[in-house]
This record gives sequence, C-alpha cells and structure tokens, in this order.
Amino acid sequence: MSRLFYIIIPILSWLLITFPLWMSPFHPAIVAYFIIAFDLYFFYRSVLTTYYASFSYLKILETNKIDFNKKIKKLKKVFETKHFVIIPNFQEPLTKLESTLKSIISACHNKNSLYIVLGFEEREQKAKKKAEYLKRKYGNEVAKIICTFHPLIDNEVAGKASNQTYAARIIDDFVEKNNWDRKKIIITICDADSHLPGNYFSYLTFQFLTDSKRDFHFYWAPVLLYNNFWQLPFFVRIQATLSSIVRLSLLLYGKNLIQISTYSTNLWLLKKINFWDVDIIPEDWHIYLQAFFTYGDKIRTIPLYTIVNGDAVYSGKLSKTFVNRYEQEKRWAWGVSDIGYSLKKLFTTTHLNTLDKLKKIIFLMETHLFWPTSFFVLTISALIPPLINPVFKRTVLGFILPKLSALILSLSTSLLIVYVFLDIKLRQKVNQKTSALSLPLLIVQWYFLPIVSFVLSSLPALDAQTQLLFGKKLKYKVTEKL
Repeated sequence: MSRLFYIIIPILSWLLITFPLWMSPFHPAIVAYFIIAFDLYFFYRSVLTTYYASFSYLKILETNKIDFNKKIKKLKKVFETKHFVIIPNFQEPLTKLESTLKSIISACHNKNSLYIVLGFEEREQKAKKKAEYLKRKYGNEVAKIICTFHPLIDNEVAGKASNQTYAARIIDDFVEKNNWDRKKIIITICDADSHLPGNYFSYLTFQFLTDSKRDFHFYWAPVLLYNNFWQLPFFVRIQATLSSIVRLSLLLYGKNLIQISTYSTNLWLLKKINFWDVDIIPEDWHIYLQAFFTYGDKIRTIPLYTIVNGDAVYSGKLSKTFVNRYEQEKRWAWGVSDIGYSLKKLFTTTHLNTLDKLKKIIFLMETHLFWPTSFFVLTISALIPPLINPVFKRTVLGFILPKLSALILSLSTSLLIVYVFLDIKLRQKVNQKTSALSLPLLIVQWYFLPIVSFVLSSLPALDAQTQLLFGKKLKYKVTEKL
C-alpha cells in the first residue's frame, strides 16, 4: 500500500497522457468531452493566474509605500525578536555569497538582532576559507556570523534539507545557551542567490509581531528570477518570466499558499516538528506538510507583498544552461513524492480533521497531475480522436473538436499580453530595465512558449514521475548560476 501511495500520481499522469490513444477507438466522444473540459479548466486557471498576479502586483506597490521601520518601533516586543538567516550553500562562487550577504545586511532594520548562518557542506574543500573570509569582512556588520559545516551521514540525502537541519540544530543550541525564547526567534531560509528587499526584515517583523497565530505560520515573499535576466538565453528567459508571474499569483492562494525557496518561520515550530526531514530532496513544501500533519489547519503560509530577487539558471554555455535548467525542473517536480508522504499521514494522524487533510492532499495531487500532462492534453490530444477513429471525424463533435480546442487555447494565450506588461513592471522594481529595442523580442519570444513549456516543464516533470514510478531515486544536483 505504501508503494501505491507514491506511484499513484505517476500512473494517473501516464493514463491521462495516453487516454486519447487507447480510448478513441472505442469511445471518441468521451475523449472529446474530456479534452474540452481540460481546455476550459486550463482557461479558468489562466484567467485566475492573470487576475491574482495583477492584484498582487498592485498590493506590492501599495505595501512599498508603508514605512515598516516606523511601525515596528511602536511594538513593545520588537527588541526581543531576533533574526537568524540560514544560507545553505555548496560550491557557490564567493562573489554570489557576498552579494547575498550585502542584500541581507542592507535589508536589516536592527543589525544587533541579525545573525547570519552560513550553512556550508563539510565535503566542499574551499568551504573553510570562504567562511573565514566572509566572517572577517562582514562579521562587524551583524550581531554574529555563524558558519556550519554539515557532515553528510548515513540515511541523509545531500541537499538543502539535511544542511538546514544541521544548521538549525546549532542555532537551537546557541539560543538555549543564551536562554532566549524560541517563539521569538525568526528563522529565514535564504537561497545563496536570493537578494532580499530593503523592507524585508522590518515588514516580516511587523507581520510576525502583529500576528496572533504566529507560532504556527510561515511567511513568504515571491522569489522572482530576475537577477541575471538579460544574460539568459531566450528559452530560459521565457521560463523565468513565467515562473516569476506564477509565483506572484500564488500570494492570493489563501489556505493553499505554500512557501518555496526563501521563507521564514519561528524556531519553536521548527523544533516541535524536529526540523527538516533529512532524507528528502524538495524541502520547502515538505516542511510545510511536516507542520500541517502535526498541527493541522492551524498551519498557514502568510504572504508578504514584497519582492525577493533571485537568479535563473545560467551556466555560460547554451547546452550546459539547457541541461541545468532541465535538471532543476526535474528536482522541483520530485516534490510529487510529498503525495506519498501525505497519503500515509492521512491514515496515521487521527488527531487531525480528515476533511482538512483531504483538501490539502487533493490540492497537492491537482498541482502535480497538471504539471506533466497539460502540454500533451492542450496541444496534441485534440488531433488524436479524429485521426484514430475516421468515423468520429465525420461527426459534428469530431469536426469541431480541434477547432474548439484551438479557440480556447488562443483565448488563454491572449492573456500573455498582461504577462508582458507585468514582466516589464516587475523588472523595473528590481532595476532590470527594458529598452525600446528589446521590447519586440520580449513579445516575439512568447511564440516559442509551447516548445519551452514542453522541454523545460512538462517533460522534466514527467521524467521525475517516471523515475518515481520505477522506484529510482533522484540525486540532488546543485543548479549552476554564474
């Protein structure tokens, strides 16, 4: 049964992708109605994403006008709150780590409350030299720089989760020695390429201290992939833009918002759930699920309407960039393994509300089922029933199916004009401006979206699910970002 929990989504993905092939000879009308329903669902999701992204952008503009430094000075507990920022890293260029450190330091409202934790891997030969250099150069800019060197042990998987758990345990010991309250210690996980906005810590502190249920909450601002935008090959640039706008739209997901990449929570909650599981690869949704299956619907991710700026994949050479981007997407898609974890927890966490658990699991399943199947159903499936079943082709439904599917897809694609506008405006916020000469290219490049979506989204997601289906394990590969 445990094995079935982990492979149920890969099986369903392959069934949906091949559905028109094996059903069209017998019941082509059923296939046609399925395709139309899926197309309409995709259109609905496209409209919703566009609306959510637009509304979130307006909220960010509004929030940026607020002086959170001024607001937190009125809060009594502000000086009791301490920030520990964990930067897990492995073989990252020193210049990239410095750039991230500078953004963190410049974003802090009170440097005496800021502790930076550089989470190195013990197996990296240059780690100690990097640590010594960074401590010497930036140690006086914050309360303390702590360097950890994670030794990979048996039953651990190399990656962010095991690294962060090792660093967080050291933080926990440090906090206990100082007799500090874990509920007042905010832990921020910051990717080595993430640049925090100037209002991040003051905004986060205000949100945290005014949140009556903060013990059970994560806090997340969308990580937009614009740091190195104009260096990117166009196919990665399209994917970076699309990912950024989708992440922006996630801010309005309410109960279904789950943090990714760079996020914050309190040490007490992490301690209660025994930190990150050390035998998994995708850790951001998983840590949320660890908390959810401990405390149920109390667990929420609270949106922060500001922008964290990160790097998209770039390895210099076109071919190497392509391979690294593919591997990154496959690693993200490995999060489908969280469904097996959640289905097991469904039956073992009897203290939680069953309906709440089912809603969360259905959301996870929908996300991971749509990811690898959407390209195939939207672009190819409508052509198959008339092709395989000539009799069906002569019916009214068989005649209009490809045309109706194309119309719905065209309506969905027309929303890209909003994406182009948001893309330009968002990049202005992070000093990645658009020249008049580059504007036509930014529009024309979207014609390649179907190819890019297939090669860098659906295919790696299907690859990850197929590996899981056949019981293969995915190894964590650090994504190169020059």
